[in-house]
Amino acid sequence: MALIVVIDDDPDIREASTLVLTSKGHNVLTAGSPEEGYELVVSNKPDLIILDVMMNEPDDGFFLAQRFRRENINTPIIMYTSVSKAMGMNFSSSDMVPVDDFVEKPISPDTLIEKVNKLLSK
Repeated sequence: MALIVVIDDDPDIREASTLVLTSKGHNVLTAGSPEEGYELVVSNKPDLIILDVMMNEPDDGFFLAQRFRRENINTPIIMYTSVSKAMGMNFSSSDMVPVDDFVEKPISPDTLIEKVNKLLSK
C-alpha cells in the first residue's frame, strides 16, 4: 500500500491516525514538529502527507505546505484542522493553503480513509 507521513504535534492524533491507516494496510511515519516532518518527507518521499494546521505556532501547517510546494514537492496533502470550526473560517485550496483536502478534527476514521483513498487514486 502507500507510505503516508503524518505531521501533528498531538501524540494522540498521531497514534489514532496511525492505527486507522495501518488497519487499511498503509505504512505510516509520524513527526511531532514541522522540522521533523519536513525531514521525513524529503528523505522518504511518501505517497501522501497528512499535516496539522496548528503545531508550535498557529500557522505552522500553512507554512510547511507552502514550503513543500515552493520546493516542488507535489505529494498530495491532507490538512487536519480545527481552526475553521473554532473561528468560523472556510478554507479551500489556494496558493495560501496549497493542500489537496481538509479533514476537521475530531477525525472520523471513515472520512479519513475516504479522503486518503481519493487522493491516492489520483
